[in-house]
Amino acid sequence: MPAPRKEHLNLVPFVSVDNMMKLILSIGVEDAIEGIAAQIESDFKRWESFDKTPRLASHSKEGVIELMPTSDGETYGFKYVNGHPKNTKDGLQTVTAFGLLADVDTGYPALLTEMTILTALRTAATSALAAKYLAPKHARTMAMIGNGAQCEFQALAFKRICNIDTVRLFDIDPIATDKAVFNLQDSGLKVIRTNSHQECVSGADIITTCTADKQYATILTDNMVGTGQHINAIGGDCPGKTELHKDILLRSDIFVEYPPQTRIEGEIQQLDENHPVKELWHVITGQEQGRTSDSQITLFDSVGFAIEDFSALRYIYDVIKDTDFFENLDMLADPDEPRDLYGMVRRAAKQPSL
Repeated sequence: MPAPRKEHLNLVPFVSVDNMMKLILSIGVEDAIEGIAAQIESDFKRWESFDKTPRLASHSKEGVIELMPTSDGETYGFKYVNGHPKNTKDGLQTVTAFGLLADVDTGYPALLTEMTILTALRTAATSALAAKYLAPKHARTMAMIGNGAQCEFQALAFKRICNIDTVRLFDIDPIATDKAVFNLQDSGLKVIRTNSHQECVSGADIITTCTADKQYATILTDNMVGTGQHINAIGGDCPGKTELHKDILLRSDIFVEYPPQTRIEGEIQQLDENHPVKELWHVITGQEQGRTSDSQITLFDSVGFAIEDFSALRYIYDVIKDTDFFENLDMLADPDEPRDLYGMVRRAAKQPSL
């Protein structure tokens, strides 16, 4: 990533929600997901070049606010994100987010962007990327338990990257399923509405769980999971929040993003701290095997990791070039003499007001 342009040091490209929507529609939702997945895959192949730390979380009884930072030594990135399941009842988003990229050499920001939409895209991209390595070879049907904000993005990601052609939907709130069925009606997918968890997973090659309750829950019981299935568990993202019965974990081969974070926040918080897991980047780089047999149950215990957000930010940084889908924010003080910040403030009084 290039250093800031010296003639415009005060300006930082900013992608608003409105511009993000226009940008993604101009690219195409599936194409954008595929592009983000390719960037994540590329960055996972150089995993060792990144700083890695579990996200910095501030928990409350109602939710969590987190910072997710990382750097590859040349570019720094972070995401601010919250998770408040109660918000839906108040007409608010469960998750909101924004992110930033900066030049490590100068410390100057190079991009500020909304990440509520972008997080949905990158989560779907990561899920489908993992499934490319872990799901059954000829998987065509995905069950989607939890039909909230992430549902359609997941469906489209698995369609584009994994060739899924059928999605089976279930949510305890039928209004959420109504929404998903409507939004996916022209997607090219066969969309099947189901009436229970058990009915939803019946005949599915891939099971995605994406629910919002901040508590230990049992969305999937052991009898619902058969040999050869791939489980994409993306609802767990904080201590005390799970979706799968422990017995499912004990008979699955488990793949994670970053073990120190997943052992605190993921499904494997239910297991002994030494329970064996494989890191997804090891599979992508060929250091470990993913799916090894038709009967194997694979589980991607995904909680989201900062490198995925970094990849999504880099993707947006690249694709906004030569477009009108951003604006320049006058965000950084830029005095004529770097040490004369006070003088810059004083001189502002002499400028005519608009």
